[in-house]
Amino acid sequence: MKGKENFPTDEPLVSKSQRRREALELKALASELTKLSPARLGRVPLDDDVRAAVVETRQIRSHVARKRQLQYTAKLLRRIDPEPIFQALEEFDGEARQLTGRQHRSEAWRDYLLERGDFAVGALMKQRADVDTQALRQLVRNAKKESERGKPPAAARALFRTLREMDEQEQLPPVSNS
Repeated sequence: MKGKENFPTDEPLVSKSQRRREALELKALASELTKLSPARLGRVPLDDDVRAAVVETRQIRSHVARKRQLQYTAKLLRRIDPEPIFQALEEFDGEARQLTGRQHRSEAWRDYLLERGDFAVGALMKQRADVDTQALRQLVRNAKKESERGKPPAAARALFRTLREMDEQEQLPPVSNS
């Protein structure tokens, strides 16, 4: 059987469709890398030539030339293990989800405090010992006055910032609507 001698047995055969899917995945990865801010791109573990290709892709404005440069960047990515890059991007997504969650918790507490007043401050005090009760009550009163008078919500923003800082130190509990 001479035909079997031509095929190495130690390497698994990869279909053309699978190779194409992998190539498209790397091209999407290259496109995602070009969308990152310079600070985030600096945190991604990349080879110097890949980093240079990504930076060069950002500077290209012509659609066709940009597409060609993305192909080149994807080709460079095929030469390295992309797994650490995918992990770094997942960490960025996790950070974004945490920030979004912090924003939503802070907004929910601000709205609850403005709606329920001292009762809500008391509920927060029961769950968090680090609450500056007097300052929080003052911010709530000022925010309500601003709202009634149709003024810009400076105190409501200050209340939100205070709640967000509290959440950064220790996650705020869920708002109880009882």
